[in-house]
Amino acid sequence: MLRSLKSRLILASVLWTSGLLMLFHMASIMLVHMSPSLRHFNGFWAVSVALILLAAGLAAARASLSSFKPLREKLSAVHQGEALRVEGVYPTEIQPLIDDLNALLTAREKAVARASTTAADLAHGLKTPLALLAAESNRIAAEGNAELAESITHQVERMSRQIDYHLARARATAFGATGAVPCPVVDCADALIRTVSKLYADRALTISSSIPADFYVRVQREDLEEILGNLLDNACKWAKSKVVVKASRTSAFVVVTVDDDGAGIDPALRDAVLKRGVRIDEALPGSGLGLAIVRDLAELYGGSISLDASALGGLRATVSLPAVAT
Repeated sequence: MLRSLKSRLILASVLWTSGLLMLFHMASIMLVHMSPSLRHFNGFWAVSVALILLAAGLAAARASLSSFKPLREKLSAVHQGEALRVEGVYPTEIQPLIDDLNALLTAREKAVARASTTAADLAHGLKTPLALLAAESNRIAAEGNAELAESITHQVERMSRQIDYHLARARATAFGATGAVPCPVVDCADALIRTVSKLYADRALTISSSIPADFYVRVQREDLEEILGNLLDNACKWAKSKVVVKASRTSAFVVVTVDDDGAGIDPALRDAVLKRGVRIDEALPGSGLGLAIVRDLAELYGGSISLDASALGGLRATVSLPAVAT
């Protein structure tokens, strides 16, 4: 059973043309019997006309399929996030399907926009009272109750982190690798390196980066910042003196590695720290969500994260994100 539409149309054209040739042959025999003068008609011309008609039929079948190639390219552009709609004019049998598909894409875009707006409104509504709690914590600390103030501050930070975590998940779920706008890795990484350099200025860390300017990933800018920011922050917390950020590329992914020269993580614990809420050292601040956020976001965009030993002596975090063709 033929599954290819092209094969089916060509077969149908051949069968149709064969049937016409048989009818033409039978008609010619009848004409010869009816008019003996046609017996001297040159059969060569009849065969030539038949072959021409056969070739014309096959050419027409092939031409009817030519619109599928640009359609496939347009669909690929939508899939890759390079276009929002399938543009163009197509045969009458296909155009209704394209119109329905574009209507579906429009409906999805509106639904995503509504969900994003709702999530943003919810986050804003939660962060305002959290800011008030943080201010109250500062007031309590100023009054001399440092222990209570520290407890409140810790819980406020945990709640803020949870909000950021679920917002990032909602955003990545909505867009994914197919709908995200291409983002330059080097711009995002350089901005984050400047930020963490200021945050850890008292540590005198050396943070270096080697990322080609033409490396783009199909990840929302906010989510790429969340991914790289967590990896950099984690490396700086544990590093003794050095953090190195590099990037390479495969056919489908941009692979970013973040190395530090800290103590590293026991191989038996590397999978555990990628789970939500797991922390290796309770003495260091944090909610245990950093690497879990990186894992979840990377996977939602079709990527992955792994932890290994670094050549610097500490930990190497490797995150793979869908690359954009350049």
